[in-house]
Amino acid sequence: MRPFKTIAYITLGSLAVALGALGIFLPLLPTTPFLLLAAYFYVRSSTRLYRWLINHRVFGIYIYSYLTHKAIDVKTKVGMITLLWVSLGFSMWMMKTPWISGLLVLVGVGVTTHLVLLRTLNRAQMLKAREVANEG
Repeated sequence: MRPFKTIAYITLGSLAVALGALGIFLPLLPTTPFLLLAAYFYVRSSTRLYRWLINHRVFGIYIYSYLTHKAIDVKTKVGMITLLWVSLGFSMWMMKTPWISGLLVLVGVGVTTHLVLLRTLNRAQMLKAREVANEG
């Protein structure tokens, strides 16, 4: 890969990690999409940074399981869907605009459908899958 492209991808991946980390503390900033975006940029630019991300002690297991198995655990599914609808409900209550509320409901239904259709692994299965991948 050309040096400029590598540097750009590493920079964009690092920015995505920073925004994802902020999303842990700011409820309306989504963590997972930013971390998945970081994984996208890192896998194309830096094996070291990609391995760091998927082996991160807090969120690495979830990113790895999603990327490789399209799976998350039940606790994460329930938490994400709950947070999604609480955030959407709060936004609809604040906006009080019917067409925006309708749009938010459509987004919520789409994201909820996506999450429900993901495979479900328990945490032990997720850890085992990552261990096997790190060995190979």
